[in-house]
Parts: sequence; C-alpha cells; structure tokens
Amino acid sequence: MRGVIVTDPPRAELAQVDALALHGVATVHEALGRTGLLGPQLRPVYPGARIGGTAVTVLCWPGDNLMIHAAIEQCGPGDVLVVTTTSPSTDGLFGELFATALQSRGVRGAVIDAGVRDVAELREMGFPAWSVAVSAQGTVKATAGSVNVPIVVGRRTITPGDAILADEDGVLCVARTEVPTALAAAQARTEKEQATREAFRAGELGLDRYGLRATLAELGVRYVTAQDAERE
Repeated sequence: MRGVIVTDPPRAELAQVDALALHGVATVHEALGRTGLLGPQLRPVYPGARIGGTAVTVLCWPGDNLMIHAAIEQCGPGDVLVVTTTSPSTDGLFGELFATALQSRGVRGAVIDAGVRDVAELREMGFPAWSVAVSAQGTVKATAGSVNVPIVVGRRTITPGDAILADEDGVLCVARTEVPTALAAAQARTEKEQATREAFRAGELGLDRYGLRATLAELGVRYVTAQDAERE
C-alpha cells in the first residue's frame, strides 16, 4: 500500500512494552526462539542508547524524507518512528530537527533503515536513533510514500503498533498481539539466566550445566595429554 497515511492504528499496551524492554533485546530475542531481530546492520548512533515503544511506520523513497514530515503528526508519547525506503539508501534522511519535533511529542527514538546525520546533536539532546549509515548527504521532499502501513526491515515485517525494542545489541520487533506472550517468555528467560549466572559464579562449568560433555563425546572430541598430542 502506497500513498496513504493511516491515522489510528492499534498499538501494543505501552506498560507491557516497557516491561518487555527491561529484559533487553538479546534476552527477548532468545525467549522468542531467536525471531524478530531486524539484523546487525542497524546500529545506535551513540553508545548506551536503549528504548522500547510502539511503531509508527514510514515508507519513503530513497533520498526523500517527505513522509517523515507527514509521520510526525501521527506520533505520540511512547512511539518509536521506524523508517524504510522503497530501495536501499544511505542518504541522511533523519537528523536533529526531526528529533526535536519528535521529542516534543513524547516519541522515544527512531529506527532508520537508511542514513542519519547530526549525530553530535542527537547525542547532546539524548534522542536515541539506530541506522544503517551516518551520512551528511541531504534529501528532497518530493515523492509520495505512506505512513502507518506494514513495512519490511531486514526481512522482518513491521506492522504499525508493534513493539520495538532497541539497544546496543540491535533492534527487535515483537508483533503487537504477541507482546503478552513475549513478556512471560522473557521473564522466564531472565530467571533462567540469573540461575545460570549464580551457578557460574559458584564455579560450575557450562560443559556440565548444559550437558555438553556428552555432546563433545558424540562429536568424537577426545581429551588427550600434551604428550599424547605430540605423538599423534
């Protein structure tokens, strides 16, 4: 769908998204069976960035940020702006002025499947953004796209209102209807990891905790002394 602005998409419950974000991208990704990650190409433009929110999606043409201007009107508290283009682009579609407008509306951050600029200003104002490139290359405002329609980033379909989690490990999308299930799974994963952490601090080895000695044996891995290794 192109050339439309959807004004009232349903959104995931923000309190549940906030609780999910506390677990972090890596833990939630594992809890969901390693699904939903948008790929390693999206990186935070400054260290320490971490957000969770609901997606407002934008489809732009390469080198054209007209639809980001249109999308800002559709953004509200707790949202995350998610932008992609109709074909790959690294032009600087997003910068400090957009961030200023979004921040005033309570938007928590932006995920740009293209380029971002004004990195120093974004860092200074504390507006988190993830992108595939940093580029001063400017853009035009000339071609119609869409706002709040399903888009694809990193082979993952993002629907308006889905939960977006982002930190230094990457960006994750959780379908709006799956957030409650994801929250329960992430909590269980966090508790399991804490138990493992305590076991490792007490000296237990991963080989034993995960039953990996049997795996090594099945794969034909042998333990030999240095003297035996020299003979072989």
